[in-house]
Amino acid sequence: MKKLLLAAAVATTFASSLVHAEDAKPDNEVSFNVGVASEYRYRAISQSRLDPALQGGADYVNNPSGFYAGTWLSSIKWTKDAGGSGDVEWDLYAGKKGEIVKDVSYDVGVLSYIYPSNGLNKVPGFVDANTTEIYGQVGYGPVYAKYSHSVTNLFGFVNSKNSGYIDLGANIELPEAYTLNLHVGRQIIKNNSAYSYSDWKIGVSKEFFGITFSLAALGTNADKNLYVTPAGKFTGKTTAVLTAVKTF
Repeated sequence: MKKLLLAAAVATTFASSLVHAEDAKPDNEVSFNVGVASEYRYRAISQSRLDPALQGGADYVNNPSGFYAGTWLSSIKWTKDAGGSGDVEWDLYAGKKGEIVKDVSYDVGVLSYIYPSNGLNKVPGFVDANTTEIYGQVGYGPVYAKYSHSVTNLFGFVNSKNSGYIDLGANIELPEAYTLNLHVGRQIIKNNSAYSYSDWKIGVSKEFFGITFSLAALGTNADKNLYVTPAGKFTGKTTAVLTAVKTF
């Protein structure tokens, strides 16, 4: 009987170790993503002249340390609309995330938005569009608060270094594996207060056939005379945006 009990205990321990080994994440993970959006909105302002956009990127995560780095690209039209050139946004970012205490998370990092050959520094009333921000986020469960601070001029605005963006939101799990996405934000543009605005989003996302679909209603209170396309269309208007992203 003792031998049987010992054998059972050994078998149970071995089986348990296999389960934990399968559940454990690898130390280093690399993933890629490709997607399409009915419109590329950033902080609820259209970057693609209210038209669809192609997007994609890659991410690296070191799970033991929480360090991550990545890159992401999207087609854009706003730099041309402002009088410059270029049709791509290229983002580079790195940071560290983890837990402060149980259920309280943090995420800090740096993000550079690169607009190759944007030429806005040659357009009167603008400076180079390339922008770098540092950011910090604290989360509790599905709720988070994030602040981003520009250490360069912001997206071509003259003398706009030290601009800030406040982001409050929640990603709440719903039945049938849906996620409710809620957000409110405030973009403050230093020395360009007429261009400062607030934005909001209410959306839902779910994975179908290995592709994550997101549908969101969003809008802003931005000045309708300032945020416009060359044809005079308001780029911060309330609208619905559909995105589909495949990660592999």
